[in-house]
Amino acid sequence: MFEGLFQPMHLLMIFGIALLVFGPKKLPELGKGIGNGLRGFKSAMKGEPDTSDEGTAANESGGKKT
Repeated sequence: MFEGLFQPMHLLMIFGIALLVFGPKKLPELGKGIGNGLRGFKSAMKGEPDTSDEGTAANESGGKKT
């Protein structure tokens, strides 16, 4: 039923439409946000504490943890 659903031409069309909708400046930020969300979801499913936010919070506040 779903054989050949994501052929290379289909993926190029999806990427092209996403590029038109979001623009070249927002697309990397969107990908990064999706990646962080998936990483958090995987760690939550494994039961591991999420430590990736501690490093970014320290960088954003100038190295000071609050």
